[in-house]
Amino acid sequence: MDEVNVVVAHSERATLRVGDVFLKVDADQTRLDVEVEAMALAPVPTPEVLWRKPPALALAALPGTTLGRLGGPSTGSPAAWAAAGAAIRKLHEAPLPPLPPRPGRAGRSIVALAAELDDECKLLVTNGVLPADLVTRNRRVAEAALRPWTPAFTHGDLQIAHVFVDGEKVTGIIDWSEAGQGDALYDLATFTLGHEEHLDDVISGYGADIDLDVIHAWWSLRSLLAVRWLSEHGFDPFAPGCEVDVLRSRM
Repeated sequence: MDEVNVVVAHSERATLRVGDVFLKVDADQTRLDVEVEAMALAPVPTPEVLWRKPPALALAALPGTTLGRLGGPSTGSPAAWAAAGAAIRKLHEAPLPPLPPRPGRAGRSIVALAAELDDECKLLVTNGVLPADLVTRNRRVAEAALRPWTPAFTHGDLQIAHVFVDGEKVTGIIDWSEAGQGDALYDLATFTLGHEEHLDDVISGYGADIDLDVIHAWWSLRSLLAVRWLSEHGFDPFAPGCEVDVLRSRM
């Protein structure tokens, strides 16, 4: 009998792997709806949907391995990172998800995002989670992300653990529940978070001019918003190479 491996689990959702099947369980049916629709529309490799019975979704496992994980070493070559960049560009150039438009995690309004960020920064300092100078510096860096952008078809949670490669070929991208219309640079920043050494490889494969100040801003913004949530859901943003180290790298 195949073992049951817990890929990720917290109070909102869980992903298990049983043999060649990934089983996702999500309390929010809307997220599963978005995931299935986005995978059908995306012009990049995605897992095959085996069956769906709310609140569960079964997906076929992808060939290859991930490029690594936040806080860990990268297992991919520069060419593999460039191939991922090319796949991301292909997604961003695809037609926008159909009406009604869904902003996705990368498409939150500037006003709402700024308000959320300011509130979170206050809590981080008031509750003694992070030093005030670290928060203040990164809040300044994050400001560059709060600018007008052209909507693109975005993944919305493009962590490196969600991209599978075999050699120099992208074999699939998983976890599409945050997909929608959004800022393309949010995806690129999420993908390279904690792996700044591969940013040039990704941009080379992406094949377009990128505003590096905005990438750095999204690194700071995403990390500031994530620290408390991660701590409260059983993850460790203070682990080497993770979100707090990303914030420290901007000092």
